[in-house]
Amino acid sequence: MESLSCLVLKPSPPTRLFFPPRIPQMALPGSTFVFPFSMDYQLPITTAKLALKPIRASTSAVPTTPSTTSTVTSSPTAASTKKVLVPIGFGTEEMEAVILVDVLRRAGAEVTVASVEPQLEVQASGGTKLVADTRISTCSDRVFDLVALPGGMPGSAQLRDCEILKKITSKQAEEKRLYGGISTAPAVTLLPWGLLKRKRTTCHPAFFDRLPTFWAVKSNIQVSGELTTSQGPGTSFLFALALVEQLFGESVAREIGELLFMHSADDKPRKEEFNKVDWAVSHTPRVLVPVVNGSEEIEIVTIVDILRRAKVDVVVASVEKSVKILASQGVKIIADKLIGDAAGSIYDLIILPGGVAGTERLQKSRILKKLLKEQDAAGRILGAVCSSPTVLHKHGLLKENKVTAHPSAITELSNPVDGPKVVIDGKLITSMGLATVSDFALAIVSKFFGHARARSVAEGLVFEYPRS
Repeated sequence: MESLSCLVLKPSPPTRLFFPPRIPQMALPGSTFVFPFSMDYQLPITTAKLALKPIRASTSAVPTTPSTTSTVTSSPTAASTKKVLVPIGFGTEEMEAVILVDVLRRAGAEVTVASVEPQLEVQASGGTKLVADTRISTCSDRVFDLVALPGGMPGSAQLRDCEILKKITSKQAEEKRLYGGISTAPAVTLLPWGLLKRKRTTCHPAFFDRLPTFWAVKSNIQVSGELTTSQGPGTSFLFALALVEQLFGESVAREIGELLFMHSADDKPRKEEFNKVDWAVSHTPRVLVPVVNGSEEIEIVTIVDILRRAKVDVVVASVEKSVKILASQGVKIIADKLIGDAAGSIYDLIILPGGVAGTERLQKSRILKKLLKEQDAAGRILGAVCSSPTVLHKHGLLKENKVTAHPSAITELSNPVDGPKVVIDGKLITSMGLATVSDFALAIVSKFFGHARARSVAEGLVFEYPRS
């Protein structure tokens, strides 16, 4: 039986982070990002996106089957297998963990998700249940090219108290291999381990005062030798791409950024709304997110996390025979219930995540088709991201509505809008998917509760959001 050296405590409920308005933003200079690793390098405070050219329609951005090995194949550097450890514990921030895993696997890394808890199943800070690939005890003798710590509370404390993880990460630093942390991890985990010494570091603004004053830097990304740190869920894509660049090179990082739709602020408008109607309800909004094997994990976790931060009642329902699903990049997620059990309730909004294989499976579900048609007939709201607007189209639910979708799917739609990341038309909301789903989820928060609530949630994420 495997030995567990981590200190196991009875955890208190996960803590969500809220903090005062974030520091002013500056545009990221140039069209790419380059990290000179021989010296400290600070990425300026920027929006949580990169200045990248729009991409051509590509199915490679959305894998067709659940896979842990989907890679960028256009660059020979991606062929070199890099081993990455992403530890998780009770209260880990799900957006940070899942975006890290998803982006690194897209780049070609062999990513191991390891639980520091006695069990593989871990409840993240926003309530999403993730299943690790292994326990941390199986990783103690392995060599990793990168150890990347997600944040979240009490997740960072759970990681901090794991002696096995401390030894792995300390050895990583001693042997000059890459390591990093995001959000609360630098201040709560790496600092007590003594792994921030003489390193310029950033972290979540709510924990910034814990960092040594001289070495603390207010930036979204900070690279200092082998150490990379970042601020929060809203900077997770930048953090992951910074790590991809260090592992595989700038060209791979740039290509991944393009596949994820990490455009500059001028490339795409944030959202466009047609036929404006009021979405406000007199009760706590209820939202259903149906998921299947092959659904895109970035989209599931980001949408659910952001909506729950806004105090929306979100139900994740599996359309499979089991509540356990294997998402498109191999992340294992446990749904709240089966779709048959969820079907008896009324939802203000039903949101379909993307992923090519996932979209096909969603379309074949008779129960889901019935739910969607009832939702439309009752005049309630429908949402779809990435390739899933095609499900609504094939069920005859788009009518004359204006929509957007993933470039590989948008040609199948009858009334697409070219340009905005998010399109709202009456009681339908769609987005391009992947990195645009933060804007998608915040647009929903704004429609239900108003702009102030959306901005407050965005600040907690460390995600730039318009003031008006």
